[in-house]
Amino acid sequence: MTVDILIADDEAPALDELTALLRADARVGEIYRASSGAAALRVLSEASVSVVFLDIHMPGLSGLDLARALQQFQQRPAVIFVTADDSRAIEAFDVAAVDYVLKPVRAERLAVALGRAIDANLAGAPAVADEKIPVTVGSDTRLIRRADVRWVHAQGDYSRLWTASGSHLIRTPISELEERWHSAGFVRIHRSYLVHRDAVTSLHLSGNTPTVTLAEIELPVSRRLTASVRERLLRS
Repeated sequence: MTVDILIADDEAPALDELTALLRADARVGEIYRASSGAAALRVLSEASVSVVFLDIHMPGLSGLDLARALQQFQQRPAVIFVTADDSRAIEAFDVAAVDYVLKPVRAERLAVALGRAIDANLAGAPAVADEKIPVTVGSDTRLIRRADVRWVHAQGDYSRLWTASGSHLIRTPISELEERWHSAGFVRIHRSYLVHRDAVTSLHLSGNTPTVTLAEIELPVSRRLTASVRERLLRS
C-alpha cells in the first residue's frame, strides 16, 4: 500500500531535498508540493492526501496555521512538521501533529515519522498526540500530560490543573481550555470548573445543589448547565 502526500515549504532546496528522500521510500505514492500555506490549502482542496509534511515558518499562512485549518477537515490527513525551529514542538502537538522532525533531515528519521503517519491512517484517523502542558515546579519547567488532568479550577485568567499527584497553575483561562479540550472528554460543569468525564464517579443532578463527585472531591454543577452535563456524562 502506498500513501499520497503533500510537502509544504517555502524554501526550494528544502522542498527538493524532502521530495527526493520521500521518493526513495516505497511506501510513498503521489507527491504534491506547495511553497506556501495558501498554496497547500489549494492543493488539499483538489487532491486527497493521507500525510502532510509542513514547515513551521512560511509567509502568510504558517505551518501551525495550516494545521489548525486542517482540524476542520472531515477527513484530516496526518500532519508531520519538518522544521529547523526546535522551540515549537509543544504548539505542534497541540494541533495534533503525528511527529516533529528537525532539519537537517535524516532519511532514517523521516522514515520513522512516515511510519507513524501510516499507522495512524490504518487506525482510521490521524494519531492525536496527548497534549503536553508546560508547568513550573520550583525552578524547573516540566511537561504534564492532558490525560493526567482530572479536573480544572478557574482562578481569574489562570487555571489550576489537578492531577492524581497534585496541582499546577497555568496562565490559560478555563474558557480556552474548555474549547481546546472539549473533544478530549472534558466537560464544563460550572463557570469555575471543568472535569474529565472519566474521572467522575457519581452524579447528583437533582435538587437545588447539583454536584458531581470525583474520587477525591465533590464539585458543584451550575443549574443552567445541568442538562448538558447530564447528557455528556451519561452518554459517555
